[in-house]
Amino acid sequence: MAEQTHHTLTAIELLAPARNAEIAREAILHGADAVYIGAEDFGARAAAGNSVDDIARLCEFASQFRSRVYVTVNTIIYDRELQAVENLIKRLYRAGVDALIVQDMGLLRLDLPPIALHASTQCDIRTPQRARFLQDAGFSQLVLPRELSLEEIAEIRKAVDVPLEAFVHGALCVSYSGDCHAGWALKGRSANRGECPQICRLPFDLYDGSGRIVERERHLLSLKDMNRSAGIADMIAAGISSFKIEGRLKDAGYVKNICTFYRQRLDAVIDSAPDRYVRSSCGTVDTTFTPVAEKSFNRGFTPYFLSGKPGKIASIYTPKSQGEEVAKVKRSEGNFIIADITVPLANGDGLGFFDRDNRFVGFRLNRVEGNKLYPATRIAIAPGTTLYRNSDKAFDDLLSRKTASRTIGIDVTLRLAGDRLVLDIADERGNSCSATSAPITIEAAKTPQQQARQRITGKLGETIYRLNNYNDLAGDIFIPAKELTSLRRNALELLESTNRCRLTRELRREEKMDAVFPDGPKLTYHENVANKLAEKFYRDHGVTHIQPAAEISIPGNDMVVMTTRYCLRRELGACLKTGGDSRLKGPLSLRSGNIHLTLEFDCKNCLMKVHAADNCRKR
Repeated sequence: MAEQTHHTLTAIELLAPARNAEIAREAILHGADAVYIGAEDFGARAAAGNSVDDIARLCEFASQFRSRVYVTVNTIIYDRELQAVENLIKRLYRAGVDALIVQDMGLLRLDLPPIALHASTQCDIRTPQRARFLQDAGFSQLVLPRELSLEEIAEIRKAVDVPLEAFVHGALCVSYSGDCHAGWALKGRSANRGECPQICRLPFDLYDGSGRIVERERHLLSLKDMNRSAGIADMIAAGISSFKIEGRLKDAGYVKNICTFYRQRLDAVIDSAPDRYVRSSCGTVDTTFTPVAEKSFNRGFTPYFLSGKPGKIASIYTPKSQGEEVAKVKRSEGNFIIADITVPLANGDGLGFFDRDNRFVGFRLNRVEGNKLYPATRIAIAPGTTLYRNSDKAFDDLLSRKTASRTIGIDVTLRLAGDRLVLDIADERGNSCSATSAPITIEAAKTPQQQARQRITGKLGETIYRLNNYNDLAGDIFIPAKELTSLRRNALELLESTNRCRLTRELRREEKMDAVFPDGPKLTYHENVANKLAEKFYRDHGVTHIQPAAEISIPGNDMVVMTTRYCLRRELGACLKTGGDSRLKGPLSLRSGNIHLTLEFDCKNCLMKVHAADNCRKR
């Protein structure tokens, strides 16, 4: 961090997801200060793995901009896998990775290199006490639960010194991360092992206490997507310095659009208070498009619990992308629809609407003629229906091309030292170097040379550099173009070497062995202890009784498989604390196929617990 006269600047980080190294490069080019990516195994998105060689090349690319690469090793680990994880982490450290995002405390008892560790959101850091414990255990950055309010974030900020990371955009898990066991209990696919089967996105029938179906085939556990763009300044004030975009399974177009969207908004806050905040990486980003969050996959948006009052946060009618509102239907006539269109539409756009049963129906737009829309297949839509565009062909085509560049500004001085030319370069990363030519013959120029010399010296081609300032102190002498070209190349190579030599990585924090686990001496399966080294870690910190993770031993048929701050009663207007629809008598239960879930409402703590009533897998 840069030092100021009165106080230290806070480095603000935009952290982008990457399914693969190519998408990670695009995220960096579009303004990411850091990216998080999965390695060959042990990441919480099993379908998003990458080789260590690819990650090494990504680290080299990112280092040019002082961007960082975090690798997710955030599954729980079985005993038989501990050696493989240790070997993988050593390879990642040699590859240049800046930090690991981890869940399993057993990793802290492996023989690891001094790589920085970040506590994953899977660690379920709900309280200041838990946050302080993880800081004392050696974690350099804490990824907070999505469910926390600004006030709760501020309380955690008071308890710790390490940077706090929070999600700012993307899909929402209905359960606290790390505390969802539904996939494993019901389908044999564990979210804590990177194989979530998305039980929460299924359509359910809701039954009341009398066995009556209250809602039929609704996605009652499926939430809207997060969008906290309006709350960035408040989140920074509360103590967040790393803003995380969810989406390690998303494509490059999504990452380009959403990364640019948040880069611009974070920059606006940083630029408004340059004496307090600074970007945590270097380089100027130029893009060829205007980002629009609604144009990328979304189920509708919510800031979730940021203000403490969530409002309607579920997407109960569809788990699919809703997109942006684009038109209102006036009437259907034959094979076309007449509509009031609010934005330009194009042939090939994907549109959709909610029918009379509130089911989302999608269709492809064949062509547009004025206010007439011609679907690819004939479809009748009721007057007054809102149309949404969830696939903007022109925008998607634009994002499929090169859409951004990122450059490092340099100041260049050309001077003469005796009979040698010297080219001094200083860049915005704090690097400086000087390249010196072989002795040259000094002779007066017959014509002015400065403009030509600046053009040759500033010819940066396909490099990442951008000429900010040029100072010519060489005088009115003749310098052959090839001498200047060779000097420029040598200077840029020296600048690259200088940057590599000056790179540093944060080291792992020291673990305080006298830190006591704050939630008591007994652990349940909710703490996800799946190996002997995790057991040792907790026993070292005062725990005496440890129930193994559900993946090791299913605790029972009526286990709590989700713990969520989302409340279905509140969503349906039947909150037991504030009143509402008195017709919704409990106990409530959900059914989808052979899945049967019962709901428990902890009104004192404003939590809903989801039980797998009688269909847990037998182990």
